[in-house]
Amino acid sequence: MRLLVIGSTGLLGETLTEQAASRGVETIGTYLSNKPNPTVAGTSLRLDVTDKRAVEEAFERLLPEAAVNCAAVTDVDLCEREKGLAARVNSEAAGYLAEASKATGAHLVQVSTDYVFDGAKGMYSEDDEACPVNYYGTSKLEGERRVSSLAEDWCIARTSVVFGWGRGKRPNYATWLIQGLREGKRLKIVTDQVSSPTLNTSLAEMLLEAAQRRLQGIHHLAGRDRVDRYTMATHLAVCFGLDKRLLSPVRSTSMNWMAKRPMDSSLNVQKAVRTLAAKPLHLDEALRTMRSAEGQRMMKAAKEEDRP
Repeated sequence: MRLLVIGSTGLLGETLTEQAASRGVETIGTYLSNKPNPTVAGTSLRLDVTDKRAVEEAFERLLPEAAVNCAAVTDVDLCEREKGLAARVNSEAAGYLAEASKATGAHLVQVSTDYVFDGAKGMYSEDDEACPVNYYGTSKLEGERRVSSLAEDWCIARTSVVFGWGRGKRPNYATWLIQGLREGKRLKIVTDQVSSPTLNTSLAEMLLEAAQRRLQGIHHLAGRDRVDRYTMATHLAVCFGLDKRLLSPVRSTSMNWMAKRPMDSSLNVQKAVRTLAAKPLHLDEALRTMRSAEGQRMMKAAKEEDRP
């Protein structure tokens, strides 16, 4: 299979590209400004997904059998401030990819988010009505709608709070916690925001399977556990041998957020549990996997520093 990974230099895209290439999948990863890590296998292509003609030309030239769209503006407050940017990347670009995939016969996997829901009840299934409370969720939901209406062969993969090892310049929730606790900082963590934390390597495995099997429709691909941010932080601290006493529980009303957050956007992943060989992970299993991978990550970083 020839796989096109859109947005291959982010936390998820880089992991997906690396996993696919290591399994013998012909992999092409696209990027915009951050060049791919030279240690990641596969070939790369600079692509602006907001340029419709460039997207069409890339699909026409590469003729991928499947494409996974990991490119997105995910900073929730940034999306609220710069709605035009969020609309171009999260909504309009998804439509361009959908049209290009249809024209070339490629299967399109669109990565979406739990933030398409309002957070009023939690444990949302694929059949629950989406109703976002911020512009990030609105722009991603519009991207879903464009994919489902314009593509012919598609899968929408909703996920939640993706974490794991990635490039240090852009920390995620887990790496921010690890760094802060190792530096002895006291961290304020909300107790009333609930989600389904998802390890990037686990999500990459599920997305690769979705692409290879050409799964259709909406699938929730996330962690198995419904967990609030403070509980996740304490479990991480224990797993990594860090001082959980540095974690200060607070309510979300005390946070200086511009955009409203859904209070319980957790996802029901039973469909994925039933249908996928790569099963969603429980939180503690995901954290142990991340901890065990840290040594390999440090060795990889050392090799990169030794490169001339």
